Amino acid sequence: MVDVVSKLPHVGTTIFTVMSQRAHETGAINLSQGFPNYDPPMRLKELLAHHANAGQNQYAPMMGVEGLRQQIATKLQRSHGRAFDAQHEVTITLGATEAIFSAIQALVHPGDEVIIFDPSYDSYAPSVLLAGGKPVHIPLEPPSFTIDWQRVRESINARTRLILINSPNNPATTVLSTDDIRELANCVRNSSILIISDEVYEHIVFDGRRHVSLCGHAELAERSVSVFSFGKTMHATGWRIGYAVAPANLTREIRRVHQFNTFTIATPLQYAIADFLREAPSHNEELAGFYTQKRALFLDRLKGSRFRWVPTAGTFFQLLDYSGISSQSDMEFADTLIRDAGVASIPLSPFYAKPPAAKLCYLRFCFAKTDDTLAQAAERLCNL
Repeated sequence: MVDVVSKLPHVGTTIFTVMSQRAHETGAINLSQGFPNYDPPMRLKELLAHHANAGQNQYAPMMGVEGLRQQIATKLQRSHGRAFDAQHEVTITLGATEAIFSAIQALVHPGDEVIIFDPSYDSYAPSVLLAGGKPVHIPLEPPSFTIDWQRVRESINARTRLILINSPNNPATTVLSTDDIRELANCVRNSSILIISDEVYEHIVFDGRRHVSLCGHAELAERSVSVFSFGKTMHATGWRIGYAVAPANLTREIRRVHQFNTFTIATPLQYAIADFLREAPSHNEELAGFYTQKRALFLDRLKGSRFRWVPTAGTFFQLLDYSGISSQSDMEFADTLIRDAGVASIPLSPFYAKPPAAKLCYLRFCFAKTDDTLAQAAERLCNL
């Protein structure tokens, strides 16, 4: 057997795969991995069948189907008030994860430092390491999970190449405010620091909040790559279609990596989404109300439980505080829930490079599920 030196020796199987597999093995209700258990809109599926039957089954252009990129530019101007060049500033990718990976490989050089806020999505740090960069982890302390901007300023140095933000945040479920964005701008002003902004849950914000996209920020847009996902907005996570929006000089570098990574994305899916965006421009605007109802149902059914919570600010996840139930670690208690309650969740500790000062007594539950599934899961949690 030939010895292989791992490039990611400390990276194992993702917690999403582990918990979904445990749910499958035990028959637990799976509120762990973030995917709906209902279909995309019927019209979207009809459009997919139409384009597949109409012969749109060969390679699409490397940067994405022109009609889809144009629809994205229209959407961005409507949502964020900024005109984008669909030819030179919008790239269709294999989901948001590939967009982030390709951007990091394109923009981070060996020895560069990248600031990441923990709990962070699990693909961020490995992508930085594969580019030869150094992840600089800044923990967000529970229960607020807010950014300490003074600590950010103290972490910036001559090697800082990139800051990676995520709002609405998975798994912390927080939403950056206009004050946060102003602090971010203050931190990078008069520097060459770039920003990747993971905004895949952009339309899923609650209680009158407004998502602040870097796309619409006059100063930050010039140094930012904003990443989005149709999987989240179209209830079609298995379609794996996202996109990256950036100034032409950054887009050029991202495409240089993208063309040798995935090269091109499934053609009929792109045509179907382009038509759906044109036919149903109100779909995205209805998502907050749709998920507000699901959040309310889940939390209302949990009122008889011993869990505590603050209603999620954004994403289709809800954090539950179990400190009134158990002193176990979050990994241990997540396993207890699968075994004793038949409900799978996601612990937060795997998303930290180092545990925060405050003990983590939170589990993340996905409420992008049918009402019956949410009601059954809540009943089991109440009976724990």
